[in-house]
This record gives sequence, structure tokens and C-alpha cells, in this order.
Amino acid sequence: MTASADTIAGADASPPPAPRPRPRAPVSVVVLATLAVLATAWVAQALILPILLAMFFAMIGNPILRVLRRLYVPRFLAALLVLLAGLAATAMLVWQLAGPVQGWVEQAPAQLRALAPRLQQMTKPMHSASEAAASFARATDGTPQRRAQLVQIQQDDAWQRLTATPRMAASVLAVVLLTFFFMVYGERLQRHAIALLPDRQRKKLTVEIMTSIEREISRYILTISIINTLLGLAFAASLYALGIALPEAAMWGTIVALLNFAPYVGPFIGAILMLMLGFVTYDTLGMSLLPLAIYMGLHTVEGQLITPIVLGRRMALSPLILILGLMVFGFLFGIVGLLLAVPLLVCVKMILVRVDGMERWARLLE
Repeated sequence: MTASADTIAGADASPPPAPRPRPRAPVSVVVLATLAVLATAWVAQALILPILLAMFFAMIGNPILRVLRRLYVPRFLAALLVLLAGLAATAMLVWQLAGPVQGWVEQAPAQLRALAPRLQQMTKPMHSASEAAASFARATDGTPQRRAQLVQIQQDDAWQRLTATPRMAASVLAVVLLTFFFMVYGERLQRHAIALLPDRQRKKLTVEIMTSIEREISRYILTISIINTLLGLAFAASLYALGIALPEAAMWGTIVALLNFAPYVGPFIGAILMLMLGFVTYDTLGMSLLPLAIYMGLHTVEGQLITPIVLGRRMALSPLILILGLMVFGFLFGIVGLLLAVPLLVCVKMILVRVDGMERWARLLE
């Protein structure tokens, strides 16, 4: 009887069986699933883009909502105030920039034609060498040269323009409404989604992870938006100090602020635009290069000093991953994808950091 009790006690004291390892999908299945997701995103971009933009704008407004909640402002009213303030600022900016943008679009062909002789004078030695090589090739080739003229007929389809305008207006309205509902009901939707989990401990952990991720991402997006806005204001003030009219300087400052959301690609495009701006606006070589020099100086200070100090290294991403992300999102969603690529990659990195077993994938993005 005693031996039997000892046996039972020893059986109870034995360690529990080790948990079975989780089954992992083959690499081929992961690759096929990734390709399927990318193909679906490309096909359904008209549906996905408004949702992504609305989530982006809602995350910008969430820190402001939290401040208003501490002041006992109801969430519905706070979201309405933030949305109306954003729409008013956007409408004012569009109203201020409509004239300069239209002027540049109308004058661009004439300005480019005026720019062509300057560039031709600078590249005259290379052009002479090219002409000499072409003459030598014609002299050594006995066959007569034939020139083919390509005539392109461009159809001006008024029906396409007529149908595109309501579609764009519907997309803008969808973004506005989705932004408002994400700010008002996003937190409730998050709680209801977490309530579907079976384990209470898992629910609590998931709530903590999602809350911290949402707050950090909102702060990141709001901070990077403020930094880019200040960069655009500084560049616009510099152009105004150089004698460029205020509306035109504000236009270029807005372009610089938007391009800074896309690392590497945005500054490269901005450098080309500033070089063109300098050669179109000024006559001397030194003044023509001055907008480019100011732009590169401000971008260097922002990228190497201000942003790392404000955001820290935990938000940093690998340059290779950034380039690949910009290529993928730019291919899928165009210009909007370039603007949203970095915030989405930061979201993915922060989620991987907080989920057990995914820390190595997060280090891959650093």
C-alpha cells in the first residue's frame, strides 16, 4: 500500500510532457501566399488605398484625440473637431497652391524650351563628339540612310475625364468618412476583435501589445509628419529669402514635405526638381545651384540629426528593406504607396518586436 502511494506520488511529481512544436508551413507555401496577397492588393487597390489612407490619417489624429479626452471632450466630438481642422487646413493649402501649380503647369513647356539652350551649351563638347562619331559611322557604311517618321495620334476622350471626376470625388469622400469612423470606433472594434480570443490571459496580453503598438505608431506618424512639415516650411522660407514669390515658395515647400515621406526616392526626385528650379529661375551658375544646395543641406540636417534624435534608433529601418518596400508599395499603389511605405514597414517591425518568436524577423528589418 505504501509502495503504491509512493509510486503515485512519484508519478504526480514527474514533469509535464514537453509541448509539441508548432507545425511550420513549407517555404513554397509561404512564397505562394505572399504572391497571392500582392496580386490581390494590386487588383483591389481601388478598395485598399482609401482604407490605408484613412488608417494613416486616423493614426495622425489619435494622439490629439487622447489629449482632448483628458480634457473631458467626448470622443465623437473630438474626432469631429480633429477631422474638420484637418479638412480646413487642407482646403486652405489647396486654395493657396492652386494658382502656382496651374501657372507652373502652363509655363512648363516654355520654361523647358528656354532651359534647353543652356543645357545644350553645357553639353556642347559631348554633342560635338557624338556628331563626329555619327558622321564617321555614316562615312564607313555604304548603305543609304533612311529616316522613319512616327506619327502618333492622341485621342482626347472626354468621357473618361467625365467618369474619372466622380470616381475621384467618391474616393476622397470614402477616405474622409473612413478616417472619422476609425477615430471614433477603431478602439471599440479593436476590443471586440480581441474578445474573440478564447484565453483570458491571451486577451490581456493582446490588449497590452495592441495598445502600445497603436500609441507608438501614432506618435511616430504624427512626429514624422511634424518634422516633414517643418522641413517644408524651412525650405519655403529659404526660397522666399532668395526672391521667389511666396505662393510659389509655399508650393515647393509642400512638395518637399510630401517627398520626404519616401526616403531615398523622395530626396532624389526633390534634388532633380530643385536643380530644374534653379536653372529655370536664375541665370548664373552659382545662383542656379543654390536651391539644390539649400535643399540638400536641410535634408542632411533633418535626416542625420533631427529625426534620429527625436525618434531614436528603435524606429530605424534597413536601407535595403526601405528600398525594397518603396519598390513594392510604389508598384502596387503608385505615389500613395511611396508615401505609406515607411509607416507600414514601421508598423510591421513594431508588431514583430512584440510577438514572441518573431524577434529575429524584426532584427532583419533593422
